[in-house]
Amino acid sequence: MPPFIAPKKLFNNVNIGVLYTIVSAVLILLGTTIAIQYAKGGFRFTKKGFAPETGLLNANSFPTGSEVYIDGELVTATDDTLYLKPGEYTVEIRKEGFSPWKKQLTIQQELVTQTNAQLFPTAPGLSPLTLTGVTTLTTSPDGQKVILYTDSSQNIEKNGLYLLELSNNFIPLQRAPKQITTDVPVLSLEKADFIWSPDSSELMILTARKEMLIEVSGKVNLEAEQDISWKRRQVLSEWESEMYQREREFLKKYPEEIIHIATTSAKNVYLSPDKKRMLYTATGEVTLPEGIIPPLPASNTQPEQRSLISGGIYVYDREEDKNFQIGVETGTPSTVSKALLATDLFSSARSLETSPSAFTTLQATNSAETAKLFQAYYTSLPINTLQWFPDSKHILFAKDQQIHIMEYDGTNNTVVYSGPFQENFVYPWPDGSKILMLTSFSPDSPMNIYSVELK
Repeated sequence: MPPFIAPKKLFNNVNIGVLYTIVSAVLILLGTTIAIQYAKGGFRFTKKGFAPETGLLNANSFPTGSEVYIDGELVTATDDTLYLKPGEYTVEIRKEGFSPWKKQLTIQQELVTQTNAQLFPTAPGLSPLTLTGVTTLTTSPDGQKVILYTDSSQNIEKNGLYLLELSNNFIPLQRAPKQITTDVPVLSLEKADFIWSPDSSELMILTARKEMLIEVSGKVNLEAEQDISWKRRQVLSEWESEMYQREREFLKKYPEEIIHIATTSAKNVYLSPDKKRMLYTATGEVTLPEGIIPPLPASNTQPEQRSLISGGIYVYDREEDKNFQIGVETGTPSTVSKALLATDLFSSARSLETSPSAFTTLQATNSAETAKLFQAYYTSLPINTLQWFPDSKHILFAKDQQIHIMEYDGTNNTVVYSGPFQENFVYPWPDGSKILMLTSFSPDSPMNIYSVELK
């Protein structure tokens, strides 16, 4: 026979069980809430006291081990994560032997703000990449090669065209320029014009006596090469068609509003290596509309400029819909500017078969002008304006015998080299570890290519 339980005792047992369940549930819920908020940066003790809500600053730098100053106070070393009350902070990152990095950052509640500070050495090393002199040179579309001509070698057989491959090969002999043609005096290669194929595998050499198309992968005999002057225009149209198709695919990812400006009110439009940002010079006073895409959390908080002025140089970030003014065109504008080919982005694509005349935009009335237009399409070097650094986060330029690197939003303008050099040739190594320049450190020695070592 089961034991008899009085109703009052049973009721008390039930009440206690329910109470335990409720208390346990509340404690679990409270603990979970606190844990979630703590993970988001809440309920933290900062140097300014207890903060129920904070944001995160991921203070990272290249190289690491750099001092981090917040509002002038040393707080930690990179790489580290800090919890700060939401607000504006002056963040500075310093390391001995490197230029300091400084930026005004906005810390937002529960969001992570990264510094991604790239520090550049204050005393970079210099290394010669050529020794026999450089008379003329041209860079490839892929940024991996430089063709140069020299006629100052004491050994006549050593004069001619050389290929300098911009690779990180540690074998010295394989880093040296490779001769691809010997000099042919009757062709006057020092006066020749050069046009690269879009895939950087071929080079068109245009001289007054002969026009040639050579492969750059091996050594060739220019005297034995066929004259291709009869088909030059057709080859260039085929190349332009290929460039048009590629450009069309890249520009499709940009909002219609910035495409309209790029094709009607801008010049010298260059996409970053990762194709996510656009460098351009405005040719008129126009306004880029606000809110083209919904705002992204933890996006760049630097001041932007959407009211464009003629001659202003800007960078547009398509992922964050940010537009930063980073410079103004100064001096006499270059006679050559980059022309976009895909100006028909919102209509049917053209083809070489149906519209052969549509692919002559870069073909001028003379070879020299045509070569400049093709080269200006590939790189801003012939225009002597700002150019992209390989990491897509920095801009490279030369001014007043100084080489500068700054961030794409116009901050942290850093001088990485100051001294004699030809300002019309400053070019980044593909991985950003070096900068190439053309200089001579003696009045009696010829110009040579040197690398400014950044890493």
